[in-house]
Amino acid sequence: MINWDAHACLPQHPLADFTPVRRLHAAGVNYVSLNVGADMNPLSQVMSVIAGYRATIAADPERYALVSSVDDIIQAAADGRMAISFDLEGALPLMEQPDMVALYAQLGVRQIHFAYNRNNSVADGCHDIPRGLTPLGQRMVEAVNENGILMDCSHTGRLCSLEIMNASSQPVIFSHANPYTLVQHGRNVTDEQIRACAATGGVVCVSGLSFFLGSAQPDANDVARHVAYIADLVGVRHAGIGLDICFQQPGLDETPPGDFNPEHWWPASAGYSADKPPSFTPPEVWRELPAALRRAGMSETEAELVLGRNMMRVAQQVWGTSEAALAKAA
Repeated sequence: MINWDAHACLPQHPLADFTPVRRLHAAGVNYVSLNVGADMNPLSQVMSVIAGYRATIAADPERYALVSSVDDIIQAAADGRMAISFDLEGALPLMEQPDMVALYAQLGVRQIHFAYNRNNSVADGCHDIPRGLTPLGQRMVEAVNENGILMDCSHTGRLCSLEIMNASSQPVIFSHANPYTLVQHGRNVTDEQIRACAATGGVVCVSGLSFFLGSAQPDANDVARHVAYIADLVGVRHAGIGLDICFQQPGLDETPPGDFNPEHWWPASAGYSADKPPSFTPPEVWRELPAALRRAGMSETEAELVLGRNMMRVAQQVWGTSEAALAKAA
């Protein structure tokens, strides 16, 4: 049994403490996708974060494994190590060059979405004016598919996400997004988007943020309620978990350099407020999720699909088999 958390955030700083990753592992998580940058982060910061995270992982090989395939994740779990790969939140770090996708893949990025709340030259954000996927965005989708990276539509505008899912030759995921029908927040996804994601063979992974769950202090039952809605709508094979826990660490300044305006990325018109930040489920909620999913009406087998097997299935198709696994099989 592999427990899969599709998205989490450490500070965007090369010296970020990995203690929260150890908490996730202790709570039963076998794999986590760590964010290494978003549209508000310049390339210099993204590369510095990737270098720092890679160094931390390499320095503790008995505890962490940077993985590129499901085979690697299974092996890491067998060894008692936490499997990790990276994700990007937005296309700006791609510098409008589809060839950058391959470079990020080589550095450990296994998942990407193209817009963080706001529009760019590739795609639309969920808190901006709808335009649709641009011609450059079409080429970016092809690059993501060709390089075996999970195509994510979190933070993406509704129309644009539908066009991305139509353009992709591989399953598409929402790594951290919840049903809009349950909580009417612009970051959540409509039934139309959920159905389109399932039609690609993909998975919608439920976020643990209070804003998106509709609970001031979210718990496992809140997460399970959103999972159950997705399962009832499109089938349990298309529901997963991406708690999107953001671990703040005092003393590390992760503020993007330059002219950074938080109001632009998290507009008050969309319900964000600096005076009322979101709350997150703690990593330990993973211990409670199996029972919560059972209370929501799922069997043990169905709960296992949600907690990891669904994302394993999609990743196996998109990522393929690692070089190490191929060599072992030879």
